[in-house]
Amino acid sequence: MVITIASGKGGTGKTTIAINLAATLVDSEKIECHHSVWLLDCDVEEPNAALFLKPAFHIKKNVERPLPVIDPEKCSACGRCIEVCEYHAIAIVGKKPIFFKELCHACGSCTLNCPENAIDEKPEVIGILKSGKRGLLHFSEGLLKIGFSSPVPVIRELKKWVISSVEPHDIILLDASPGTTCPVVESLRDADFALLVTEPTPFGLHDLSLITSLVQEEFKLPCGVVINKSGTNDSIIENFCQDKGIPILMRLPLSRQIAEIYSKGNLLINKLPELKDLLSGLFIQIQNVKRG
Repeated sequence: MVITIASGKGGTGKTTIAINLAATLVDSEKIECHHSVWLLDCDVEEPNAALFLKPAFHIKKNVERPLPVIDPEKCSACGRCIEVCEYHAIAIVGKKPIFFKELCHACGSCTLNCPENAIDEKPEVIGILKSGKRGLLHFSEGLLKIGFSSPVPVIRELKKWVISSVEPHDIILLDASPGTTCPVVESLRDADFALLVTEPTPFGLHDLSLITSLVQEEFKLPCGVVINKSGTNDSIIENFCQDKGIPILMRLPLSRQIAEIYSKGNLLINKLPELKDLLSGLFIQIQNVKRG
């Protein structure tokens, strides 16, 4: 079962829910689970789940992209590569080809379509994947190298690297990046359920509506909502969820104590063990919603 934990904006507590849910699932007595639990930090531009879980990493892997290399001796300046490049990464000045690496999306169209076979490819490292464990919890993260604009290839490779090696009934939690852009789309792809974390504020409502549209209309995924910093203004989220037919699966109260625990890099369940029952119930509700 693949669960993507997402939010329309940063600061809602998405990673807080992800790491504490993952840590709860590996030792909860209330959940009948004899399979492995995996947490993937898909926020590859600024992964931070490992700061709280402190896993022991034992495997690393580079993420590479194939960059075109043009042989000027073979190039006839026919312009076919320019025609097929959607991102304008190649130009010809006079009869000399010029390649703009920053614009390239490594799609391979220029190499495939060159009639002179003047374009070869060389790998370039754009990120790194790391995998390890925290007790019984399997943990993996990706990190996009500084200077590269698209995190999607790193997220795609992270998912492929992990999901290809797990058992069919393992539990896989994906901590997506905030927002609704391409990295979130990639994190939602092939998921079985979307857990949407929000806060009861006008900004939280606005961005919840954006991620809900993506999840329901584009991916047709079953989903549920967690209200973090829950308090007197929950109705702003409750009315929206009722209108969209989305169940509210859990509420985490607005609490100075919770904020202090998080700010010190600790897991909530270690300091507030009563939250384990709340998170166990959250997972059981996710299973029920998914079953319909």
